[in-house]
Formats: sequence, C-alpha cells, structure tokens
Amino acid sequence: MTAPPFLTVTLNPAIDQTVHLTELVPGTVHRATQAEQQAGGKGVNVAGYLSDWRHASEPPIVATGFLGQINAPTFQSFFDSKQIIDRFVRLPGHTRRNIKLVDETSGDTTDINLPGLAPDADRLDELRGVLDTEAQPGAIVVLSGSLPPSLPVCTYRDLVGRLRSRGARVLLDTSGLPFREALAAPAEALPWAIKPNQEELEELLGHRFANLDEMVQAAMMLCRRGIGLVIVSRGAEGALFVSERHALLGQPPLLKVSSTVGAGDALVAGVVTACRENAEPEIVARMGLAFAAATLAHRNQSLPDRAAVLSRMDSMHVERLRALDMTA
Repeated sequence: MTAPPFLTVTLNPAIDQTVHLTELVPGTVHRATQAEQQAGGKGVNVAGYLSDWRHASEPPIVATGFLGQINAPTFQSFFDSKQIIDRFVRLPGHTRRNIKLVDETSGDTTDINLPGLAPDADRLDELRGVLDTEAQPGAIVVLSGSLPPSLPVCTYRDLVGRLRSRGARVLLDTSGLPFREALAAPAEALPWAIKPNQEELEELLGHRFANLDEMVQAAMMLCRRGIGLVIVSRGAEGALFVSERHALLGQPPLLKVSSTVGAGDALVAGVVTACRENAEPEIVARMGLAFAAATLAHRNQSLPDRAAVLSRMDSMHVERLRALDMTA
C-alpha cells in the first residue's frame, strides 16, 4: 500500500541569514564566527526534514506557498537538492529575508524577521488551485508560519476547511489572530492537529498557565472541540502530546545544542511521519522529539541519516500523565 503524500504550505517564506556569534551582547560590536543563508520558512523547513527522511520508494514531498521571482533561485536550489516538488506561486519582487543571531555560548537564537511579499486575492486563488490538485484524500498537509499582512486573517481557516473537505489531514502551526480564527471554525473544519508553543497557547486562551496540569487541561479542551492532536512545544523542557484519549509529556535528554533553528519544524516533521504510519501515541512523541533533538545537535538544517535519528528515540523520556476525566 502506497503511503499517503505530504504537502507543506508556507505563505510567508524567507531566506534565513544565520549569523553565529561567540556570545550575543546587545549594544556592542560583534565578529561573526560563521554565517550562511538558505531557503527558509516553517513549511519549507518541514518539507526539507521530511525529504531527508523519505525512502526513495515513497511519494516525493510537495511544497507550495508564495515566492518572489527575483530571489527564487535560492529556493529552487534547496528544492532540487532535497528532491522536493516545487509548486510555489511566483510573485513579482523579493522573498523577505530573516536574520537569525545564534549565541554559541547559550545556544539561544535571536530572530529579526523582515516584511514579506503582498499576495492579492488572485494569487490566493491560484494557490487554492494548487491545493485542489495536490491535496489528495488521505494526504497530510502542514500549514506553517505567519500570514503575509495582505491576506485576511481568515485565510488559514478557509484553507483548512477546504483541505478537510477534500479528505486531507491538516496540521496547523501558526499563532496570533490567524490561529484564533482557524480554531473558531466548526468541528468539521478544524485542523486534525495543531502545534502551538506554550506562549502561543497562553495567548490563544488569554492567560498564563500556573502549572503543567492547567496546560494539559487547556489542550484537552481543544481536543474536545474537535482537534485530534495538540502538540505544545516547550523548548528545552520537551513537548506535550494531548488527544482526547491520552496526555503524554515528552522530554529529551540533556543535549549540547549547536542551534535551535528549525527544531520546532523538525518536531512537526517527526510527528507527521509517525502519524502517517498510524504509530502508537508514545512512538509519535518519541519520533517528534528525536527529529527535534537530531536537529538541535547539528548546525545545518538537515536531518542526519535514519539510523542516527532512530538511535535517539529510546533516549527520549515519555511519561503518560495521570488519567484525565474524559467526560468533563
């Protein structure tokens, strides 16, 4: 049986300019130890990790969204090197550039995100046509990242509903008003899965969590509304994986971190990889964490080989949290 295809959607991609510093000290002059640039954007990163993992016999990864024509070759080179099918809609102008300052002492990354392209309604219609062609029933579609300011805040909500009606499973990874709007949809048009970080989930609900139990209950509430899986990324503390039937706390071992760039996107790639195989919840958590951990240990935004990723899975600590009242 052929595995269902993956499709990633990045409406506001960027060329990531990553600058490595021995230590970031605001207000001072720095000499970079290393600098590189590459095609970026959350969905682009997810597509890259999925392609790194893919067997040659499996369907290729398809990536779409909006790109500026002038600097599109940076993305074309990335897609060619990863054997990703490029279905991006081209717009006049430049794709935005984001600057990432990596503090090699702390492992922290400081992001400076510049303004992007301004697709209009006609370009959005063109993108919908790509999705109608590529999103086959059973496909897993990852919608990731911010919206271009020119698009209405209901854009993700509308795309999720459209994809759901075509029989696709949709994981949504965004924040702010577009996230809130998408989660206000009726149950039949909600994402299959979401991946907020802790701060994004707190922003959605309008309050900070006093403890882990409050966070679990908040995620469970979203599941009861119709979302199949809520993944809450928690930085170095790992992630929560919550559905109506389980709540798992996943924590990686202590790691030497080269860069946090792309770790959340790797987590998403690992989760959808395991879910495509209908893996048990503990395996889904371990696979997501192993993808993220493998990324944290490398400076480049690629996965190591399969054996290296799989060897990390057993070292992930996954705890099934106390039984929850499913009838609440």
